[in-house]
Amino acid sequence: MTLEEIHGQEPVPGRMQGAGKALHELLVSAQRRGCLTAGVYESAKLMNVDPDIVTFCVLATDEEDEGDIALQIHFTLIQAFCCENDIDIVRVNDVAKLAAIVGPSEESGEPRDLHCLLITNPNENGWKDPALEKLNLFCEESRNVNNDWVPTVTLPE
Repeated sequence: MTLEEIHGQEPVPGRMQGAGKALHELLVSAQRRGCLTAGVYESAKLMNVDPDIVTFCVLATDEEDEGDIALQIHFTLIQAFCCENDIDIVRVNDVAKLAAIVGPSEESGEPRDLHCLLITNPNENGWKDPALEKLNLFCEESRNVNNDWVPTVTLPE
């Protein structure tokens, strides 16, 4: 039984594509609202100072990053923190696509470290974004059905 069947929804073909589109929409929306933190160190600092405002985490690598032991250690620590604090996480294997979506830093215009992106929700009453809800459902299904705690999402072209 799939999560859609449990919730009375029709299964969606191309679940991965749907998650990729939802992630794209979420990143655009979060950036517009000022709710996007980019960078491994910036994300770690934010999670240390105020973990309750973090609602979603994206870890991104390219092929050349696979051998970066320091980055993999950071990812392991971030994943552990997210799992401990019930923060959904996805992986993206294309940093260039992420860069095309979020662009350079608004302050300096310099390229950002996009290996870790956090979506935050600083408001008490909560930010209800349909794309975030779709991704939360995708992550829940990945954990429950596929036993995959950090599913990989493919961003649309």
